[in-house]
Amino acid sequence: MTYSVIGNTSYVLAHTPAAMRYHGSTLAAERKKNGESDYIKKAENKSRSFEEAVKYPPNQAYIGNISPDTLQETEKPWYENLVDGGERFSDWGEIMPEDEFLGLIQISDAFDLVMLEENFVSNVKEKLAKNTVMTDELVEKLSGKDQETIKKAVEEGTAEPLYFESNLVGCVKSAHETDPNLNAHVMLENLMAKASGVLSLLHLGKQQDVNLSEIDYVMEVSEEACGDVNQRGGGNFAKAIAEVAGCTNATGADIRSFCAAPAHAMVNAAALVEAGIYEKVAIVAGGAVAKLGMNSKEHMNKDMPILEDCIAGLTILVQKNDGKNPVIVTDAIGKHNVGTGSAPQSVISAVTTEPLEKLGLSITDIDKYSVEMQNPELTQPAGGGDVPASNYKMIGALGVKKGQLEKKELATFGAKHGMPGFAPTQGHIPSGVPFVGHARRMLMNGDISKAMIIGKGSLFLGRLTNLFDGISFVMEPNKGTTSEQDGASEDEIKRIVASSLRDLADSLAHEEDKS
Repeated sequence: MTYSVIGNTSYVLAHTPAAMRYHGSTLAAERKKNGESDYIKKAENKSRSFEEAVKYPPNQAYIGNISPDTLQETEKPWYENLVDGGERFSDWGEIMPEDEFLGLIQISDAFDLVMLEENFVSNVKEKLAKNTVMTDELVEKLSGKDQETIKKAVEEGTAEPLYFESNLVGCVKSAHETDPNLNAHVMLENLMAKASGVLSLLHLGKQQDVNLSEIDYVMEVSEEACGDVNQRGGGNFAKAIAEVAGCTNATGADIRSFCAAPAHAMVNAAALVEAGIYEKVAIVAGGAVAKLGMNSKEHMNKDMPILEDCIAGLTILVQKNDGKNPVIVTDAIGKHNVGTGSAPQSVISAVTTEPLEKLGLSITDIDKYSVEMQNPELTQPAGGGDVPASNYKMIGALGVKKGQLEKKELATFGAKHGMPGFAPTQGHIPSGVPFVGHARRMLMNGDISKAMIIGKGSLFLGRLTNLFDGISFVMEPNKGTTSEQDGASEDEIKRIVASSLRDLADSLAHEEDKS
């Protein structure tokens, strides 16, 4: 089989402490209930500076400036052991300051819903013009309004305020007088998701051998929904983002499955490319405003800075086999079936051991697993534990149960076959895919030979089903060919043997039933 490949990746963050304080779900709910409470006042003093956010080790790992192995060796707490020389920009993307991100939100706005104060626009215009991913055409979309017009819209309740360093610098207006799906808050969330997706797609276009006008299809995989009262959640973020970024020859659609959506999109993209329908498919994710500051109370209670202050975005390019880039192995895709059940062991088994057995592989044949890459410094203070470590314990325990791993090796399994979590708690963002860029780099450098990306989702959050979700795929190095090979590799032979054994077992069982 000629597999599709992962061509390039981009990962971006926007440091948005003011958006966190005013629009993150936890802090917004507190403000609505108790006004300017002590918690709200304290939150401003516990916000990080842009420089601190840039040098924060997990953020540097997310944008690719340091590896997960380097993060593993970094002393904790990470927020007290910042990266010397940590840079805003990387080969994959950047960490954008809040003022520039607010400018990008207006640039991404197609209906004149974003108003920014004229002096603020003048400063931001100058800064964005220096960013190499921003074209003159995009920067020229910025325009300013007088402060009184903005203030009036906010005071009348027809707009959501936009702050920078505690100063009112703009607002997002409602898109309809009565439709709750187009109110100012929803439009703010959607425009911020769109803008972070745009930023990641623009950074993909900056990379070597990537021409955004050659992308055929865009899939957007965030957790937001756009639509009006008659088609709530109808979409389409994908084409909206593609339009701003200049993907002139692309069509696209949104894929939703809570946290697991990016992994679903990876599998769908691989299938579309392998089938010859499209040659280049971009998976794009914007970030989630609601999840900013989710655990802020617990962070402050432990005298920590509020660490959930960044909106994330990512783009992954899946394309026709070029004989160079790592392949997505589609012979056996792990999936959580409706009948699998919700027990953690059943979920993990469905997305790890079951597909690996189809490939003739054991648990230990995978060099690196990427499951739920939530940064534990964000989740542990709130009692959420170390999510990646818990997943690695379950995978290792399955290996022991199946006799593929010695019990004494269980303690070191996570460090050897996993990595510390380094992604912000943005729902879909941590779910396996933050490691795709690192895995691509490691596979091309010969550091590893196999990686498994696992997306998991909590479908019960929608109150329509109690089911979980999960889907996984394996990444391998390219064997240097874009066509069918005459010979079979060792891995391919394993898969053929495993398939033959399954067929034989099924046949014997069938004969036994007949007799």
